Amino acid sequence: MTVDLAHTLLAHAGQVLLGKAPQLRLALCCMLARGHLLIEDVPGVGKTTLAHLLARLPGLAFQRIQFTSDLLPADILGVSVFDRNTNGFHFHRGPIFSQLILADEINRATPKTQSALLEAMEEGQITADGNTYPLPAPFFVIATQNPSSQVGTFPLPESQLDRFLMRLQLGYPDPAAERALLLGENRRDLLAALEPVIDPDTLVQMQHACARVHVAGPLADYVQALLEASRRSDDGPGLSPRAGLALVGAARAWAWLDRRDHVEPEDIQRIFAAVAGHRLGLDHSVAAADARCRALIEAVPLP
Repeated sequence: MTVDLAHTLLAHAGQVLLGKAPQLRLALCCMLARGHLLIEDVPGVGKTTLAHLLARLPGLAFQRIQFTSDLLPADILGVSVFDRNTNGFHFHRGPIFSQLILADEINRATPKTQSALLEAMEEGQITADGNTYPLPAPFFVIATQNPSSQVGTFPLPESQLDRFLMRLQLGYPDPAAERALLLGENRRDLLAALEPVIDPDTLVQMQHACARVHVAGPLADYVQALLEASRRSDDGPGLSPRAGLALVGAARAWAWLDRRDHVEPEDIQRIFAAVAGHRLGLDHSVAAADARCRALIEAVPLP
């Protein structure tokens, strides 16, 4: 039943973000695997719309943070303010305390501000003034970034990139989808009319169901072979154990959406570029990373 609800969610999203069914499915897999999503593309292709869809359709509390060069970590996490009535400091929570965070144009902020997300994305908590504060569950970060060739951007360091389970590009729509977009209803109006398909508790149940999808020994051997092949390459850094966990988690979600209780090698291949690409490209080029992913898939035989 929950799988049917997940496909209903995808169908509703596809009515707003036209012609992007593969990217929508990958984005949902990322959410089901409890990961975070990085969308890199030129402005105006639907990056923010995708974030709004993934917040509204599962009924998640949503906050958008516009990253700029003068944004400070406290603007994201919160700040302690002195209260004269109690003669003490009280922590005022920042926008990070929400279930889905849109970090819009994340690479326009300085590295210091970018690093404010590291603990939140990895551990589901933040530390301020020596105190630790848990974040809501589910917790999902969608970050958008403009191509690094554009003015006013700061490249994301490898440690920040590694916190994202997937990196996607939406790309320009095909002619049929673009014509429907031009002649159809305003996307903002369509978003405003959408009702949640599930609630956050159901999303958590889906995440638990995905985590129970079986991974057989030969499949784990295949993932390890891909990891090892990436480490033998001279083209750049190899994939870490965290990348291996991300591959397995995303493949479980993909298999679950296919109504299977086990992962197949083809599931790994379908999600491989989205999960591994940004961890492989030293120059942060999507095209170069995708080419290296294809080479690895071709070099490692199926089990």
